[in-house]
Amino acid sequence: MLSLLALGSSVAWGTSDFFAGLASRRRPAVAVVGWTQALALLVLSVVVAVRWSSLTWTGWPPWAVAAGLAGMVGLVCFYSALSAGTMGVVAPIAALGVVVPVSLGVLTGDQPSPWSWVGMVVAISGVALASGPELSGAVSPRPVALASCAALGFGFALFFLDRGARESTLMTLWGMRVTSVTVLLVVALVARSVGGVTARETPALLLIGCGDLGANALFAIASSRGQVSVAAVLGSLYPVVTALLARVVVKERLRRIQQVGVVLAVGGAAVIAL
Repeated sequence: MLSLLALGSSVAWGTSDFFAGLASRRRPAVAVVGWTQALALLVLSVVVAVRWSSLTWTGWPPWAVAAGLAGMVGLVCFYSALSAGTMGVVAPIAALGVVVPVSLGVLTGDQPSPWSWVGMVVAISGVALASGPELSGAVSPRPVALASCAALGFGFALFFLDRGARESTLMTLWGMRVTSVTVLLVVALVARSVGGVTARETPALLLIGCGDLGANALFAIASSRGQVSVAAVLGSLYPVVTALLARVVVKERLRRIQQVGVVLAVGGAAVIAL
């Protein structure tokens, strides 16, 4: 069951990242992140208000703030790179951020079984292949640098989210968005701009924000009740979803190496789940 939740987070992340990438081609990446995070915060605040009497206010705040800052940096860097149309470069590097929570999870007590290790290696290899072969050859240093920052941001955010969720999943998610929205609001005030976003665009941005929120929630539940190292690998399969959506929606052709990567990623996930 926990494996299915972690896999569900990868589906939600992959879907929201695909549409966020499209949105970032029309608006600045920082604006897309700010609006999606703020709209998701409004939704989450309603849930917090409803459950106010049963909430806890201890244990989770430091983890939520750390996860919010790391996740915000990761999203801005990731969407910026996506907007440049370099998915084949960005996705495999960003997905390697899973090494961070896996390493920290093992160092803090996780003990994956031998078959889980096999599944994790196969799944991560599949993700890199499914994302595309464009890492070879001449590549602009800007998207590579952005993708590397995104990988670190995502990796630390997943680990911090897991630790905060062990105290309170709901409040850690809420604290993450309060943190990121506060920082991005300051940026908007300094820049005196909201990125040119119009009212017609807010429904789509709301859906993207809720997709990211849902993915965080699914991952937090899975990792806090299991092993963060295993949940992180299953959650990191999102580039496969993004690649498949690109094939269906914008008719991007999947190369043979990407098809092999999809099969390996799914196979690795199956080994972990079993």
